[in-house]
Amino acid sequence: TEIYTLSLHDALPIFNSQHQREGQVNPAIDGECPSQLKRGLGARHIQMIALGGAIGTGLFMGAGRNIAVAGTSILVIYLLVGFFTYMVMRAMGEVLLTRLDYRSFADFVGDYLGPQASFYLGWTYWLSWVVTCIADVVVCGSYMQYWFPEMSAWMPALSTLGILFLFNLLSVKMFGEAEFWFALIKVITIIALIVTGAWMVATGWTSPDGVKASLNHITDPTVFMPHGVTGFFAGFQIAIFSFTGIELLGTMTAETRDPQKILPKAINALPLRIIIFYLLSMVVIIAVASWPGVSPDASPFVTLFANAGLPAAAAVINFVALTSAMSSANSGVYSSTRMLYGLSVEKHAHGQFRILSRTTRIPVRSLLFSCFCMLSGTLLLFLVPNVMTLFTIVSTLAAIMVVFSWGMILVAYLVYRHKRPDLHQQSMFKMPAGVVMSWISLLFFAFSIFIMIFDPDTLKALMATPLWFVALWLFWKIKQKREGQTQLEKLNA
Repeated sequence: TEIYTLSLHDALPIFNSQHQREGQVNPAIDGECPSQLKRGLGARHIQMIALGGAIGTGLFMGAGRNIAVAGTSILVIYLLVGFFTYMVMRAMGEVLLTRLDYRSFADFVGDYLGPQASFYLGWTYWLSWVVTCIADVVVCGSYMQYWFPEMSAWMPALSTLGILFLFNLLSVKMFGEAEFWFALIKVITIIALIVTGAWMVATGWTSPDGVKASLNHITDPTVFMPHGVTGFFAGFQIAIFSFTGIELLGTMTAETRDPQKILPKAINALPLRIIIFYLLSMVVIIAVASWPGVSPDASPFVTLFANAGLPAAAAVINFVALTSAMSSANSGVYSSTRMLYGLSVEKHAHGQFRILSRTTRIPVRSLLFSCFCMLSGTLLLFLVPNVMTLFTIVSTLAAIMVVFSWGMILVAYLVYRHKRPDLHQQSMFKMPAGVVMSWISLLFFAFSIFIMIFDPDTLKALMATPLWFVALWLFWKIKQKREGQTQLEKLNA
């Protein structure tokens, strides 16, 4: 394969070069250049990817555990998490649109918080997507066991990862097309589920095990917090994981044809997506199946139709849930690959990771390394064969990492408001009550991390997380020392 290395002026799509951020504009930014990734994502791609980003594995698979532990208070949890993630998106959108040469949120984090913050954010965001992809391919194994109960979960998990690796060798336009159709399938399915569930409630549908569909299952005060405050707190972890990926819009602007127009529309559509796809779907599931009828170890979307005596529909939903997990994993492979590439461009990672293939302009070595890390994590199925236990641990790690990324966006926004009030005044996409809501959002996310100590599975992941940041600190110190030695050698020469 014929390959070549990018210069700093060609940094895509996660990090811009320092030269560009200092005002040197890349003349090929709106055109095509042999050393750039293609701007192949149009409005329909971005809108549907944003739509699908709010419907992930956390909803299809994790909602069962959330309903089981939190009861009907899950509606409050999703509403809270959805509101504060929307605030993150508004903060990100405002700052991104203040500079035409910003092509990801990592750009303005580096500008306002410095290179060390950029280093921490880049590697943590990369790891969050690697871990998210592991969680997604793990549950792919669980979905396949619906049809093949005797199959080991690791077989379809590894097969899925192999397929996605091959798929990501294609162009970014092919990635966008695949995600468009994956997201469309998810959207149609959830709307169909809501409509079907509403019909069941309206007609008083009774399942074979004698449960009658009724809104009384929602209003029953005994199932609001069936496990008390501890159960309510336990629901936040999967809820946060469910929203992992909404910030993906902020990493795709470099490959979007008209980000100034598309980004605000995609962000402003988020509240409606939360109401439709989270709140209404949870209401339908609980109203039809009742709280005791929701299993924490399976997808409630599948069990709803199975318990209703519609096994064919349950099989269809299971297939959709499988494609949803594959879609989320595909986004994970894409995002982690581009993030590692951007880290290399900024000299925060080895130079080999910014090498692209000439024909497809894909960072192949970044793709290989990221997939190798995902493969290593997927092999944990041999150590923890219970899919739901492993999913909870891995998704907790991903949730902690993404909360760190969201927090960095909010902190960078606060610094931006302090240093550049002129840009805020000129902004056409201001964050509502920006400074106040940023502080409240930061407190909420800190609280969400703190309450993970109350659940044994989430506590394991929480205790392991500091090791990652200690490792980052050590690597940063080593990197600084090497750069200092190099500069000293140049001066002596």
